Amino acid sequence: MTDWIPKPNPQVDLRSLVLSPEEGFVLSRLDGATAARNLPALTGLPVERLQGILTRLVSQGALLPAADGAIPPPPGAPPPAAKAAGHPRHAPLDDLSSSDPLPLDLGEGAEATDVPEDDAEPEPAEDVPEVALGNFRQLFETRLHPQPEDQRAAQARAAEDPELSAFCFDPVPAVIKAVLENPRAGLAHARLIARNHRNPVGLEALCARAAFAADLGVRRWLVRNPQLPAGLFRRLWSARRLMELHKVTIDRDVPESTRRSAREVLRQRFTTGPSEEKVELILNTEGRALGALLGLSVDGKTTSLLCGRTYRSPLLIQNLARWSAAPPALVAHLLKQEAVRRQPQLRMMLTRHPNAPADVKRGGGA
Repeated sequence: MTDWIPKPNPQVDLRSLVLSPEEGFVLSRLDGATAARNLPALTGLPVERLQGILTRLVSQGALLPAADGAIPPPPGAPPPAAKAAGHPRHAPLDDLSSSDPLPLDLGEGAEATDVPEDDAEPEPAEDVPEVALGNFRQLFETRLHPQPEDQRAAQARAAEDPELSAFCFDPVPAVIKAVLENPRAGLAHARLIARNHRNPVGLEALCARAAFAADLGVRRWLVRNPQLPAGLFRRLWSARRLMELHKVTIDRDVPESTRRSAREVLRQRFTTGPSEEKVELILNTEGRALGALLGLSVDGKTTSLLCGRTYRSPLLIQNLARWSAAPPALVAHLLKQEAVRRQPQLRMMLTRHPNAPADVKRGGGA
């Protein structure tokens, strides 16, 4: 029974499934040839946890069930009798760990994300748990790193997990290139490299693979990597949405050098990017992003889109009033808003704007 080999179901679109990070991680490590008994060492997860994860993956159709329809326990798992009587196959589902993700319910007063829901990219569901990261790193430092570099590179080209994942911690670019040449290397390994490798040459080799460079998880760890070259960041992010670039500029987990590159790319993209993205950036940040865009103006279409909206947020109106490049038409439009008529301080800020209508300035803001 412990020789059961979990195999992904080729008839199921895995992207349509709602998986927890651990479920996605375990699924990413299954190659259709690894027996269940080897999964604890491969993933770094305890056997009881793996049993529950495999049960859920089978129940969702992500994995093909065993020939007898049951899910054999990994070595060391408690016997079926220890589970709820009458339903041994589904018992793990009734004993979920408290660490399982629960659905979040944002009430009316909750703060929403800056990006509209339809445009927000989901968090990658296959990041490696910290316990597995520690196991891979320990394996590399104790067994692999003492070997000569050329020997490590040769082994990396043909390695299997967990050694292949351990090689992703190698600081030598030649070994990282060998990992990428390994036919077993996938997104899970690319994310490990993006997160842990600290040599720009190796990061360049990683991003030479278009499928890896386009992955959300790889990009997320790359921008947090202090060795990400500025030129590589510009190549990867020069076509990204303005909101995505803005998020990089304010992310405290991103090194300052990369945030500086992001601000430069943001200013360039704001000058040439689509008007819809400019409006999205201004409105969704309530004008906070304008502080990084000093000296930049907007085109007629962007002005028209901004003037076609009703403004109720005092913070957004204040930030627009402080924006020296606010077009005259937008300033005039803001002066007509009910929120401005009811709050004299907002009207005063707008009447003092250099692009305020002349008749309003002569009236002294009255």
